Amino acid sequence: MDTRIFLSKSISDISLENITSEEKNVLDFEKSLEKYLGKKNCVAALNSGTSAIHLSLILSGVSHGDEVLCQSFTYVASANPTIYQGAIPIFIDSEKDTWNMCPKYLEKAILDRISKGKKPKAIIFVHLYGMPAKIEEISLIAKKYNIKLIEDAAEALGSEFKGKKCGTFGDYGIISFNNNKIVTTFGGGVLICKNEEDKQKAIYLSKQARDKVAHYQHSEIGYNYRISNVLAGIGVKQMKFLEKHISRRRNVNFFYKKFFKELKGFKLLEELNKNRLSNHWLSCVVIDEKLTGFNREDLRMFLLKNNIESRPFWKPMHLQPVFKEFPFYGEMISENLFNNGLCLPSGSDLEITDLERITSSIKKLL
Repeated sequence: MDTRIFLSKSISDISLENITSEEKNVLDFEKSLEKYLGKKNCVAALNSGTSAIHLSLILSGVSHGDEVLCQSFTYVASANPTIYQGAIPIFIDSEKDTWNMCPKYLEKAILDRISKGKKPKAIIFVHLYGMPAKIEEISLIAKKYNIKLIEDAAEALGSEFKGKKCGTFGDYGIISFNNNKIVTTFGGGVLICKNEEDKQKAIYLSKQARDKVAHYQHSEIGYNYRISNVLAGIGVKQMKFLEKHISRRRNVNFFYKKFFKELKGFKLLEELNKNRLSNHWLSCVVIDEKLTGFNREDLRMFLLKNNIESRPFWKPMHLQPVFKEFPFYGEMISENLFNNGLCLPSGSDLEITDLERITSSIKKLL
């Protein structure tokens, strides 16, 4: 559906009496997410997932000069908030199974930083493209060294590990409701906390840290990070369609899985085992040029000529010009994924005829 039409319909469904400064829609949105994510999860609704990561760093006590371990293979919003705090990002490579943070290099980095006299303050790991990371291994390492764990589930709303929702495993979790996510508030995100105290602190900071007095008084620096009542109202409506969208994305991935099973030189991102359930926000494939006779960019451009949009993977943070001076621990896993991987059309509104046109185009290139 056209975004403008959908936005217009979503807003028209919201009662105008709720569009006030009282935040009724915001509170309803938070409650719907707390119910969906399960007990002991307190949700603060914000204007972006980036804001949620920034506030999670503040709540974790990260400040100027501290070091934060961050997954390299991710979108830049996972890393930028570390810089906001004047802290130092330390980038960790991926592992081959889920393409997410490698526990082996995570622990290696921690030990090396400690030996250099600087114990990291926090870990930010990501469920890339909706695929649950190696949560148990990463969580054990965080506990072993008593380091705060921040779970970037921006792309993984609805994904699960052992029946538990992604975003609820770390000390703090974040989810994005940006325009391109599985459901959207047309700009928004949430911070998931383990207690009400942290939630209220996050909300306080997100509303310019105004003290509870009649006049406008501020005892610490705050931010304009709270979600608007209008967008939260859209979020309340959108949550009703979440399971439907997850089902559709998983069906798209299943279609690709059957298609690539018959072909050599393609590796689709799939669940490692039955403990993991991915929302398959994006269906992603790695291309072996030696077997296919063409590379990632050849396929992307061929699809584009056929009016089919696809995109390269996220460029790892340690390869980004803005982060080139910061430490990196790993090999070339994320670099190889970036060089050879392609995000295929994955939208919830794709019909079987669309998928057949996409796969027939790939066959033509073969």
